Amino acid sequence: MAVLQSRLKSLGYHPGPIDGIFGTRTQQAVIRFQRDRGLTPDGIVGPLTYGALGIRQRLDRPDVGTTAIVNTNTNYTYDVLVGDIQELQRRYPFLEVGVAGQSVLGRNLYYLKLGNGPNQVFFNGAHHSLEWITTVLLMKFTENFLQAYTKGTSIRGYNPREIWNMSSIYIMPMVNPDGIDLVLNGLQRNNPFYQQLISWNRNSTDFSRNWQANIRGVDLNHNYNASWQLSKQAEPAYGITGPGPTRYSGPYPESEPESRAVADFTRAHDFRLVIAFHSQGEVIYWDYLGMAGQQAWEIATQLSNVSGYALDQTTGIASYAGYKDWFIEQYRRPGFTVEVGRGTNPLSISQFPKIYNDNEGLLLLASIITA
Repeated sequence: MAVLQSRLKSLGYHPGPIDGIFGTRTQQAVIRFQRDRGLTPDGIVGPLTYGALGIRQRLDRPDVGTTAIVNTNTNYTYDVLVGDIQELQRRYPFLEVGVAGQSVLGRNLYYLKLGNGPNQVFFNGAHHSLEWITTVLLMKFTENFLQAYTKGTSIRGYNPREIWNMSSIYIMPMVNPDGIDLVLNGLQRNNPFYQQLISWNRNSTDFSRNWQANIRGVDLNHNYNASWQLSKQAEPAYGITGPGPTRYSGPYPESEPESRAVADFTRAHDFRLVIAFHSQGEVIYWDYLGMAGQQAWEIATQLSNVSGYALDQTTGIASYAGYKDWFIEQYRRPGFTVEVGRGTNPLSISQFPKIYNDNEGLLLLASIITA
């Protein structure tokens, strides 16, 4: 970090004291530098920023700390996510961080990349705002993988350095940051949708127990172009007449910047396998209208065996317009929805140890199974 600060200072960006601490002044200096160089001004020092600064990154660091960065015992807000991403990058400067798009309210949709191998896979979490515990799962997996990679240790018999060379693991931990902010921090007066949200929520200002949608009342996992019209036709039977807490498919497929960003990100890569993490039920949904095929069934069976989760297929309105449905239809490759934990959303963070234990092996296996 001191090298970064010294380089910024030499270029006239005034990061404050050369103390090795990534504080506010250093972050603001990075943002100014990124803006001047035409980079995304997010204050995160990724490979492009390092390259523009002319700093060579080290892939192995002997000074990796032992204190955990990702707190698995707290409400995991967008601000917590951003702070953890920054801390992970400080500790592991070779971690690639990028922005796939922005939410309705302008929050960055961050992605993380582990590995440089040809087998590309994609894991995302928190399409639904009550299901923010899936963000914690993906962030903790990222931290544990980075730590093991750097130290040269194994995880559940897997060698992260071998996986690094075999696969490129893309992770978008929080697809719906605006909805999560609404659920965890409540409705703020300065929200541009303040009055509409209260109306959409049946005149209630309490969004903490029922709100799954984005800030415009669109269910992001019903906003993909896979039988979207069937999802739309099914809405009246569920009492859905417009924007609201759940199941509203939006005015047209990919109408929302969040779902469009996920779809665009997918279109820009060559993913061999994708998993969308949701809660709850301890179940893996693996098919879409019979299109998944034998390979997907075989992979699903292995994921089931390693996690202990049952295999199932969706019914009713849940069968349409989801991310994994769209991926299967568009690419005829394995796509899965993994429902973690049990109970009523939002799940208690006290469930996290079991959720992580159930899914760490699943994530590792999914990273390499199609290589």
